[in-house]
Amino acid sequence: MKCEKCGANIAVGDDRQHAGQILCEDCYMAVMAAPKTCDPWATYSAKNTAAQGLELTVDQRKIIDLIKSEGPLRKEQICSALGIGEDAFQSDFATLRHLELARACKVDDQVHYTLFG
Repeated sequence: MKCEKCGANIAVGDDRQHAGQILCEDCYMAVMAAPKTCDPWATYSAKNTAAQGLELTVDQRKIIDLIKSEGPLRKEQICSALGIGEDAFQSDFATLRHLELARACKVDDQVHYTLFG
């Protein structure tokens, strides 16, 4: 049996079902533990952690710098400009949103990403 997301071989009994797909344990965990951008508890925790000197990752800093210089931008524009995948962007953006550094907004009925505030 193969994972329908990544194509990895799955031993019998180790498969996981999600949204009609058969997934390996790694893909199942990635789907179930994906960061959510609208999470008040995560925002509270992130702000308290930031007060303790949290540093952004290289990709998070690049996202902020790109939005600052060229934003607001669509997800596809950010991913293309920085050479990152959409999953990586979503994960990094969730952190930036929790830290209240970046946010999403609608521009001409499309979601764009911009600086917070």
